[in-house]
Amino acid sequence: MKTNNFSNHNDYDNYVVEKGGQLLDWLLENVKGESRNKLKATLQGRGIKVNGKCVTQFDFLLKPGMSIAVSKTKKNDQFRSRFVKIVYEDRYLVVVEKNIGILSMAAGHSSLNVKTVLDDYFHKSRQRCTAHVVHRLDRDTSGLMIYAKDIDTEKLLEEDWHHIVYDRRYVAVVSGEMEEDEGTIANWLKDNKAYVTYSSPVDNGGKYAVTHFHTLNRTTEHSLVEYRLETGRKNQIRVHSADMGHPVCGDVKYGNGDDPLHRLCLHAYMLCFYHPVTHERMEFATPIPTTFRHLFK
Repeated sequence: MKTNNFSNHNDYDNYVVEKGGQLLDWLLENVKGESRNKLKATLQGRGIKVNGKCVTQFDFLLKPGMSIAVSKTKKNDQFRSRFVKIVYEDRYLVVVEKNIGILSMAAGHSSLNVKTVLDDYFHKSRQRCTAHVVHRLDRDTSGLMIYAKDIDTEKLLEEDWHHIVYDRRYVAVVSGEMEEDEGTIANWLKDNKAYVTYSSPVDNGGKYAVTHFHTLNRTTEHSLVEYRLETGRKNQIRVHSADMGHPVCGDVKYGNGDDPLHRLCLHAYMLCFYHPVTHERMEFATPIPTTFRHLFK
């Protein structure tokens, strides 16, 4: 069934699924006048959204009631960046996957930041909004982030962040072989005058920080560790990793010089939250970076 009111600009045809099945089969049956090759190209070009999320796999299983948006052009030409990938977008917020080497927001004279990349895209796609920063990732950390599109959504996210975001996980390559399979690190974190965060087992006037860890893989040289944040403090994972005697690889600030991949080996790979406006559960996960996995072949 075709509808008209779903997408945030008019470059999409919108549908509601009545009968479930595989995405490509459904598209062939319901999108009139399009060849199989054109539909596959639209899929590969990130031009198909299911319930607002971009889907590229042709065998994605549809259920009745899902909404589908099909780009009228082969792909979303309005957004191209080697530093930022849009994972989800609606009229209130956007979820992106950020690459290493780009700041979350402007700092000093550095012009390369996610906010300006998104603002440029909003302008080109004639959306009357700007990106509002809600949380940050370090320049050299990759992974998932949320940006609000208006001040009201930003306030909702900021004021209730700890209730809205119910699961945030990172994956890291750390130096050395982890002794424990899982555990929790908790202490107080405070910045010194040189902006280096240091930890203390007793209250040092800083902020209490809690990190849960789970070892996914290990060799004698390195370990692949998943971190689940209970609190989101500045440099929390990097400091807690160093506290365990297994600093994040490639960390020039808190590391030990171990740098197998020539990057900070920290990736925000899972982000789950309740939509601040619709209260829907939103769950996003990106694959563990291939370079991380290659160290454990």
